[in-house]
Amino acid sequence: MADKKNTFDPTKSLEDLLKETQEITDSLREKLSGSSRIDDTIKNVYSDFFGKDFQSHPDYMSFKEQGVVSDFSDSASAPAAAAAPEAHSENETQTAAAVPGAETEKPKEPEKTGMEELNELVGLEAVKHDVKELTAFVKMQKLREKRGMKTPDTSLHLVFSGNPGTGKTTIARILAKIYKEIGALSKGQLVEVDRGNLVAGYVGQTAIKTKKKIEEAKGGILFIDEAYTLARGEGNDFGQEAIDTILKAMEDNRDDLVVIVAGYTDLMKKFINSNPGLKSRFNKYIEFPDYSAEELIAIFNLRCDKYGYSFTPEARRKVDEIITAHEKNKGPNFANARDVRNLFEKIITNQATRIAELAEPTDEDLTTITEEDLGEGL
Repeated sequence: MADKKNTFDPTKSLEDLLKETQEITDSLREKLSGSSRIDDTIKNVYSDFFGKDFQSHPDYMSFKEQGVVSDFSDSASAPAAAAAPEAHSENETQTAAAVPGAETEKPKEPEKTGMEELNELVGLEAVKHDVKELTAFVKMQKLREKRGMKTPDTSLHLVFSGNPGTGKTTIARILAKIYKEIGALSKGQLVEVDRGNLVAGYVGQTAIKTKKKIEEAKGGILFIDEAYTLARGEGNDFGQEAIDTILKAMEDNRDDLVVIVAGYTDLMKKFINSNPGLKSRFNKYIEFPDYSAEELIAIFNLRCDKYGYSFTPEARRKVDEIITAHEKNKGPNFANARDVRNLFEKIITNQATRIAELAEPTDEDLTTITEEDLGEGL
């Protein structure tokens, strides 16, 4: 195929060039059939035909953007496109600028630290203070330990109490990340469970289910939502078996496992005080207050911004009124940010239903919420 390299014409499209040479077309089909490394296969075939000039071809970047080929200029087996004659260098630069989508991808933003994520949360000022205080304490204990100093025997296990939708799971996830960053946990994952993930219906099976979740959580945080449901104390209930298994794991893995139990404030206090083992290991409470109307509106706005939705002035005013009234008249089932998320989903569902009837919705149609989308009963 060496003679084919002499016929390379950069003014022709790749499609035309491939049509001209049945040999390379057959080779492509043969090599791509069942191949698990398609990019490498295309690279080899195209390089055989076009030689080092392949990457300077006008259609190269288009093919790359479509995912047909990958940028293999740094590959040990790739043609030395970077070392092409100077006569091609200017053409390559002009070609890359002329082809739509040929710009290099923007580098991803660096991942935020746990503390940065904490500071960006709406509200929860008292919770943030508690987390920062706890983090500083753990960080200093790790430093003392590193320098060979004695450290007090303290428990990192926590009780998160408060109503639904107040950010308990979010804070637990951030805390797991922070603990990994400061060396208090080896992995930093959060494993969320409830009674259904821990308790079985037959003797001996609860311990097995619970141990499985504990194994998943080692190196991170085991977050038990509505933990008080484990202590129902009804007949042949096996919740106590789960509690006993967790308490033992907390003792055996105290250096690389944190357990957080969460739920309604009054029920959590009753739960912890019902068992001496629980009371001795969970001595740090963090209370999550309800969000104010202003905070709920801010949370709603963040969700809209995240997905690129905007509002007409009338719709904006009405949404604020809905959230304010909902917070003012909150009942026992008030779910804070969870209610805001549900409201957001109802509104965008209504909007989707409305614009689906349009023949050709514009970008503005797809991103704008009108008063009509708020509907009745929100």
